[in-house]
Amino acid sequence: MRASVWFFICAAGLLCSAGEEVVRLQELEGNTVTIHTGLTGVQSDAHILWFYISESVDIKIVISLIIRGEIITDYDSERFRDRLQLNRTSGSLTIRNISREDSGVYKLHIITGISSVWSFIVDVYAPVSKPVIRHQAEKCSVSLRESCSPLCSVENGKDVSLSWYEEKERISSISSSDSSERLYLPLNKTNPDCSTYTCVAANPVSTQTTQLDITELCYEPVSDLKAEEVPESAVLIPAGLIVALSVLFLLYWTKTCKQQVYQYVKLNYTEVKSTSQYSEEAHKKGSAGVTEDQRTLVVYSAIRT
Repeated sequence: MRASVWFFICAAGLLCSAGEEVVRLQELEGNTVTIHTGLTGVQSDAHILWFYISESVDIKIVISLIIRGEIITDYDSERFRDRLQLNRTSGSLTIRNISREDSGVYKLHIITGISSVWSFIVDVYAPVSKPVIRHQAEKCSVSLRESCSPLCSVENGKDVSLSWYEEKERISSISSSDSSERLYLPLNKTNPDCSTYTCVAANPVSTQTTQLDITELCYEPVSDLKAEEVPESAVLIPAGLIVALSVLFLLYWTKTCKQQVYQYVKLNYTEVKSTSQYSEEAHKKGSAGVTEDQRTLVVYSAIRT
């Protein structure tokens, strides 16, 4: 991307001459970037110098001279190593595999008896992350539709914004200069007549989108609830019923077994009385000293039923 504006004061506190055009470039890290000067032909004997200036450094990165008819170009920078390439015809500079650390001000000096200066502000961005959509409600089911509020979030970064779109219309947006904090944006209201909601994360050089499937996210059947989402009472009631039934069965079984054992070993006793021959004869003779108990023999007979 390129935007051209006129400044009297350059970015990063650099003083520029009045009327100097400053070109801003916004690039994606990892790309090969060419800083175009817009010139179509630089004098063959011109001296060309490129400088890189940031908050921490101010260094010369390219010098190209004509000495005794021979072009000598020196890429005098450990910072950029072998990533630079100068086009002497236009003065344009190509940077390979550009990184966010390469953001800053690039100044071109072309000396042909007079000195001409061009300034370029280069902002390098990482690709924005893909946004994630989840629901805010702890429980979502067919009976809890009104409590489910989709929440979109994305990792924050330089100039990152997060937006909700209803169809193609943006309905809300958020950004933060604190890149250490993740961005969150709820979708507070949904239109029942609209079937397409999209969360969009963007920075100046990249965009990522995630489409909301509100049916899948918020209207889950009750049978699909996770185990931890089942109400505690729904677990305790069946458990208590099982325990009570088990106790009743145990009592019934114990009582039944006792009755069976008791009936099995129950004995009926029948009393049989017999009078001994001796006792009868002694009675007839009137024998003295013989009691009734001595004359009667009692026998108990056990009968199994």
